[in-house]
Amino acid sequence: MTSKNVLIAMTLTFLLLLVVFALRAQAARPSVAQITDDWFASGHADAKSLPFTYWDDTDPPAVPVECATCHSYYGFMDYLGVDGSTVGKIDQEAKTGSVLYCNTCHNPAAPSYKTVEFPSGVKLSNLGPEAACVTCHHGLESTVSVDKVIAGKPLDVPLEKQSFINPHYFPAAATQAGGLVQGAYQYDGQTYVGRFEHTTTMRTCNQCHDPHSLEIDPKTCSPCHSNVVTVRDLRDVRQSKVDYDGDGNLTEGIAYELDAYGERLLRAIQLYAAEKLGTPIAYNEAAYPYWFIDTNNNGIADGSESIFPNQYTLWSPRLLRATYNYQFAHKDPGGFVHNAKYLMQVTYDTLSDLGQAVTVDMSGLLRPQ
Repeated sequence: MTSKNVLIAMTLTFLLLLVVFALRAQAARPSVAQITDDWFASGHADAKSLPFTYWDDTDPPAVPVECATCHSYYGFMDYLGVDGSTVGKIDQEAKTGSVLYCNTCHNPAAPSYKTVEFPSGVKLSNLGPEAACVTCHHGLESTVSVDKVIAGKPLDVPLEKQSFINPHYFPAAATQAGGLVQGAYQYDGQTYVGRFEHTTTMRTCNQCHDPHSLEIDPKTCSPCHSNVVTVRDLRDVRQSKVDYDGDGNLTEGIAYELDAYGERLLRAIQLYAAEKLGTPIAYNEAAYPYWFIDTNNNGIADGSESIFPNQYTLWSPRLLRATYNYQFAHKDPGGFVHNAKYLMQVTYDTLSDLGQAVTVDMSGLLRPQ
């Protein structure tokens, strides 16, 4: 075979390999139909869900400026400046009746949207497509906003006309960013871990979550976490050899260590409310505004107690920041993946702070470093 023929054969082989790789890549990429089905089944497309219908019965029906960015397609377009308005600002109330359509994320402005400001005022820059996710999953409050309410006030004296400060829901981006953005209440004199980077290939929202279905594929986790076959198995993942909750179990998933911290915090909050403020408190994650007077003192917010007129009102600064941190961790169900150490640090510090006013059992607990 002449050198010319060899060159031709090598070139044809190379081109054939390119075609094979291209076909494989195309086969691996989901079809538009599959993407559409995934999106339709997600919470972002649930037109009947409360996040998109809450304002339907207002007069006139409109999503308020402070909510429109994330609870309306039109609001997010306004925020990105797609409609020609100022970028990063909502200029007006948004129309009701929308969900997060495809072009909420796929639009001309999205590629250049790389910086997100958190409620604390801290900005994260050089983000990728996850910037859209971060915008709506960074919570609405922070250490800064809580401190504005309690600054200079006696720690154990209820504030007049004060209500619970709710960090909002699914604040995953604030959890992952940790101490950098002060999403949870961070106590003076303490240091907190920053952003949980995970791995170089699994560090952003859309690298772990399918951007259309929002689900996690266990197969993306199992190469490093061999126990993971189903999403439920993620709760059994553990890397640390430290027994943070003091139960002697070094094989349980880190999620269970975090759960134990949360259980202790709820008990400490209830002890503080009863002993220091004189009125028992109970928590109901499914009933706004979540904290209620425990009229029968059974430690549970019963149905008859979980009503708005029975909401807890004796908000001392110490109780405000404690309940804020409990809610922050509780409303991020994936917090054990997003940044378990950060959540345990703020929970530990909250327990320690409550322990300055009442006797709090912290035996066996270790603060993550």
